[in-house]
Amino acid sequence: MVGRLRTWARSIKRDVHALYLSARDPRVPWYAKAVALSVAAYALSPIDLIPDFIPVLGYLDDLILVPLGIIVAVKLIPPGVLAEHRATALQVPLQASRTAAFVIIAVWIGLALVTLGAVIRYFAPTA
Repeated sequence: MVGRLRTWARSIKRDVHALYLSARDPRVPWYAKAVALSVAAYALSPIDLIPDFIPVLGYLDDLILVPLGIIVAVKLIPPGVLAEHRATALQVPLQASRTAAFVIIAVWIGLALVTLGAVIRYFAPTA
């Protein structure tokens, strides 16, 4: 069972890398790029929707959201293109990018600000 889990985890890592590569490929439709990039960004993001320190729920998003996102993205990307990027993902390791980290952090900050603004507007007294 441990071997199967290890294999599954490696395939998730490979697919996230392949989705990242697919999102940058001009042969992939724009909507598939959007889904693939969103899934890859969420999977690689250091910030989770539900923090990992919350018992059980913290890892639920990683165990459910990421695989479901991968399934959706894989169905949208042309099979030949995905196979090519899966092979590349096995050969070339995923490298950390400061630009990608900056973009991911900026998106999370932006979402937090929008949420904060909505909460303030909702609870603000009306005149």
